[in-house]
Amino acid sequence: MNNRSQTYVGQNESTLAVNKVLRNTYTLLAMTLAFSAIVATISTMMNLPYPGFIITLVAYFGLLFGIHKTKDSGMGIVLTFALTGFLGYTLGPILNMALSMPGGGEMVATALGGTALTFFATSAYVLTTKKDMSKLGGLVTAGIIMVFVAMLANLFFQLPALQLAISAIMIPLMAMLIMWQTSDIINGGERNYILATVTLYVSIYNLFLSLLQLLMAFSGDD
Repeated sequence: MNNRSQTYVGQNESTLAVNKVLRNTYTLLAMTLAFSAIVATISTMMNLPYPGFIITLVAYFGLLFGIHKTKDSGMGIVLTFALTGFLGYTLGPILNMALSMPGGGEMVATALGGTALTFFATSAYVLTTKKDMSKLGGLVTAGIIMVFVAMLANLFFQLPALQLAISAIMIPLMAMLIMWQTSDIINGGERNYILATVTLYVSIYNLFLSLLQLLMAFSGDD
């Protein structure tokens, strides 16, 4: 009877820990998405220039490194807002480009809708079924490395077809990353809500960007 009580208490504590991480993650995610959207709007309205691939890469990985180093402190939250704000700023020039095209507003709205639908559908599936998606980890990691190498290669070759392929691959890849990260939280693998938030935010950012780039490319073919 004592062992049963201890097992029950342990399971209850584990459930409470998971719920706390989920609650904190989704709260911080909502705040960073809102902040990023505000920065993106300002960047769009002020017609700010794109910082360039190299600067974006250095800033992204630099802030990401800082977040991992400060993940258990308040500074980790500050750097998370810095990262999401910076990525929001980089969206401004891309949004301006999209909005200058015929039907640009509809393209942005479609990309936003597709991103929201994908995020909620994948998250709801994992939260409802509670399936272990740990097997996706290796596939997602390999996919991200492959995409990163392709992006570096396209800096030199500037092939529109390769850029389209990258965007097309990123959509299912980011959907799998959302499923993997959500599963990692509910199955006890991830206990740091700051790192979980960053992973989900980056997934949503890349998902939106990839959808928008595909829509812009196909619109340009008309």
